[in-house]
Amino acid sequence: MAAERLVVIGGDAAGMSAASQARRLKGPDALEIVAFERGHFTSYSACGIPYWVGGDVEARDDLIARTPEEHRERDIDLRMRTEVTELDVAGQRVKALDRESGKTYWTGFDKLVIATGARPVRPALPGMDAAGVHGVQTLDDGQALLDSLDALRSEGPRRAVVVGAGYIGVEMAEAMLKRGFEVTVLNRGEQPMATLDADMGRLVHEALDGLGITTVNGAAVTKILTGPDGRVTEVATDAGTYPADVVVLGIGVEPETGLARAAGLPVGPHGGLLTDLAMRVVGHDNIWAGGDCVEVLDLVAGRTRHVALGTHANKHGQVIGSNIGGGYGTFPGVVGTAVSKVCDLEIARTGLREKDARAVGLRYVTATIESTQRAGYYPGAKPMTVKMIAELRTGRLLGVQIVGREGSAKGVDVAAVALTAGMTVEQMTALDLGYAPPFSPVWDPVLVAARKTVAAVRGAGS
Repeated sequence: MAAERLVVIGGDAAGMSAASQARRLKGPDALEIVAFERGHFTSYSACGIPYWVGGDVEARDDLIARTPEEHRERDIDLRMRTEVTELDVAGQRVKALDRESGKTYWTGFDKLVIATGARPVRPALPGMDAAGVHGVQTLDDGQALLDSLDALRSEGPRRAVVVGAGYIGVEMAEAMLKRGFEVTVLNRGEQPMATLDADMGRLVHEALDGLGITTVNGAAVTKILTGPDGRVTEVATDAGTYPADVVVLGIGVEPETGLARAAGLPVGPHGGLLTDLAMRVVGHDNIWAGGDCVEVLDLVAGRTRHVALGTHANKHGQVIGSNIGGGYGTFPGVVGTAVSKVCDLEIARTGLREKDARAVGLRYVTATIESTQRAGYYPGAKPMTVKMIAELRTGRLLGVQIVGREGSAKGVDVAAVALTAGMTVEQMTALDLGYAPPFSPVWDPVLVAARKTVAAVRGAGS
């Protein structure tokens, strides 16, 4: 019998994890694997790009987990700089464009994996395509930004404007600060980090100010102004105009699903492909999708959402590859855990914000506590704030947010496990967590927040 052919669209985390896992389970005599990647790199950490730009990671190649040559050594026909431009679902074939030669051709498939990722949000505003305006979603994007920075004059003011104050925005603000730039963050929201409630976002704002990063809230960008050479000079907003030698877009990303949409595949309310628990595209037995181009189930809210994280993408790939290779795997969903940092400020969240709870019709209580990430008497003890949200009456944990100094953020993992297990805040107070003065106070801050939230639940029910 002839080998089945698996075609993979996208050569990063989800796509190549799927290809590699399928290859582990089936040899080339049983499964031919052809993968298309339109960029120059495969299997890299996009999450590490801000730290490479900022100089914490020395070399670009340090972010690459596996090169194209290494994939090919595993009998995966990986075709770089080749973009899939059309998907024929009925005919079970894809049309590819070789970006180097300009040649186009069709390739048939028995099974297909769509792992096209996400693209940076780039508003359709005047000047957004000007020289010096950069997104940072891929290694190619990161290299283009560094090349742009190298081209700037070394003397005189060096001014960077970051548009957006989410995870990408604050991480890139730190990167530009480390490169010696005066940094202004333009945020159209009430406070930075819209993934947090505004009261916790205010703590981030205060910390950014303390680092010398200027944050302007309520500032919607209206256009990018350029000089005679076509390079960015200023960013105009409805709150004023800000000089810029370079602009970094940190507005967020959206699923890259244009190809799938054109082929008539199902997408959800957030623009991502819809799959079942096995990561198979709904309604299509021979097509799978994973990574930043899909929507996943929020286990707390009970709705689908778009979450662009490498951790999920790699898990999706493992599940897909297992199912294609004859094994079995599922991806049940997420609770929405994420962490970030700006210098020594750490930011973490999991579960629902207050507005998320309201949006799905949940009644809730909140509690916020101040603590330290180590025993208060231990050297290096620094402040941290924990906010907890629980369902009214039942006390079911709904979400946790943490803002603090070095050593604070990973406390969110305790809450993520509790959310996944469906625990109440009262149950959380009895958790047997590790304790020693270098690692936490005798009462872990997350458990202190749980105790206070228990009191809020009881008080609301009385």
